[in-house]
Amino acid sequence: MTQRTAREVHLTARPEGPVTDALFAVVEVPVPEPAPGQVLVRNTLMSVAAVMRTLMDESSVVPIPPFALGEPLNGPAVGEVVAAPGGEVAVGDLVQHRLGWREYALVDAAAVQRIDPAVLPDPAAHLSQGPTAWMGVVRGAEVRPGDTVFITGAAGGVGSLAGQIARQQGAARVIGSTGSQAKADCLVDNLGYDAVVIRGAGPIEEQLRRLAPDGVDAVFDNVGGEQLRAAFAVANRGARIAVVGALAAQMGGHGTAPLEIDTFSLLGRGITLRGAALHDHLDLIPEWNARFGEGLRDGTFTFPHTRLHGIEQAPAALRGLTEGRHMGAVIVEL
Repeated sequence: MTQRTAREVHLTARPEGPVTDALFAVVEVPVPEPAPGQVLVRNTLMSVAAVMRTLMDESSVVPIPPFALGEPLNGPAVGEVVAAPGGEVAVGDLVQHRLGWREYALVDAAAVQRIDPAVLPDPAAHLSQGPTAWMGVVRGAEVRPGDTVFITGAAGGVGSLAGQIARQQGAARVIGSTGSQAKADCLVDNLGYDAVVIRGAGPIEEQLRRLAPDGVDAVFDNVGGEQLRAAFAVANRGARIAVVGALAAQMGGHGTAPLEIDTFSLLGRGITLRGAALHDHLDLIPEWNARFGEGLRDGTFTFPHTRLHGIEQAPAALRGLTEGRHMGAVIVEL
């Protein structure tokens, strides 16, 4: 029997600086009743991502509507269907949708995606940012055997998988960037990286030149700013640079991420610079899930993630993410 009330997290104010708990409220609301064409999902897992900080602002350059004040936030979630009056989805089905930040979600039946429990061994893995990592490595940076690859933001939900993927694509050397020595050690010891540039340990370009004396052939950029500028400076002739994220702007609460690039150098070295967004490559998701599931079972992939428990921990999860305190994806178990 479905309970009568449930909790959800509302945005109460726009941030004017760092994310704080005062921007959120955990609210108890009636559990909604689904109409034909809708399903009621009891959410069991939700993910927290850097883009959510951007969506807290009143306007955003990303192609997603910003969060509304006084309303629940949203984002990827996995849960069990507990009511489905139209019959489009069966009660008991495990589904994925985009109405996280609440314990029960009322979702249009057409907007949920059934999950085959046999594909991935852990339902939380459906909330990984692996599709973005796969897209960025395979189609964005076009990583090839023998490449030296530079991946910025390597310890996050995307980068922690991108390094593993680049290695499996045949990269000869994989270099990452992160914000602490502890994270750098984890990347090298566990996640397929050969070396790591550490933010704050000296100029990024100098560190990168030292770690990649022969230059870099492929760049998977999650960050922008100084790190993208350094990658461009060290890029070899014919290098492929994929801009997959803009963490420098997102974490700082900036709406844009300008960067000055020498176009003569771009032309002279024949460098490819492209923005790569998952929404243009959705066809890759089933391929990724199949490879990820196989890799998790045979040990060729790991799923680095931090898991917090209880919806009341969701604001802290996002705050910790923006402060760089988590390794890998950030999942809240509801």
